[in-house]
Amino acid sequence: MRTATITRKTNETAIEITVTLDGTGRHDNQTGVGFFDHMLDQLARHALIDLTIRCDGDLHIDDHHSVEDVGIALGQALTQALGDKRGIRRYGSFHLAMDDALIRAALDLSGRPYLVWDVEFPTQKIGSFDTELVREFFQALSTHGGLTLHVTKLAGINSHHIAEAAFKAVARALREAVEPDPRQSDAIPSTKGTL
Repeated sequence: MRTATITRKTNETAIEITVTLDGTGRHDNQTGVGFFDHMLDQLARHALIDLTIRCDGDLHIDDHHSVEDVGIALGQALTQALGDKRGIRRYGSFHLAMDDALIRAALDLSGRPYLVWDVEFPTQKIGSFDTELVREFFQALSTHGGLTLHVTKLAGINSHHIAEAAFKAVARALREAVEPDPRQSDAIPSTKGTL
């Protein structure tokens, strides 16, 4: 089983994450930020990874540190669970429609972090959640997971739908990228011989 547990503690957050790449989408995420937990649940469910997150953060300040630090720790967990990336598909992409929202996500588990984020939200908040934190999460995930990640909004007028479609689209692209490739089950998918 490709699995990893990461513990990260700073003066702002204490986080423990366990991820199993060959899962069924089971999730138990508790960050203290309700909307973010809902998004993390979607990520696990649609990537078919098992994900357990505990985050005790300085929510009396705001949600920023918790959201960003979970992205950091999740990226580290993905990197650890993937190991040398032997036998994976490496690339994944998905167009995801959710009511008014249409999001395209494409990623490469290249080891070279790069985020292209072309997603605008019509509101600054989803309930009490700052919409700018969606990008912060994916920036941290990309940087610490070594992902080249492109996320583009093609349509959307409802901020909740846009955010949820982004998480689900990235999840489906991630599912494809981490899956074993039956045509090269013992090869690292790079002409360099390493990722």
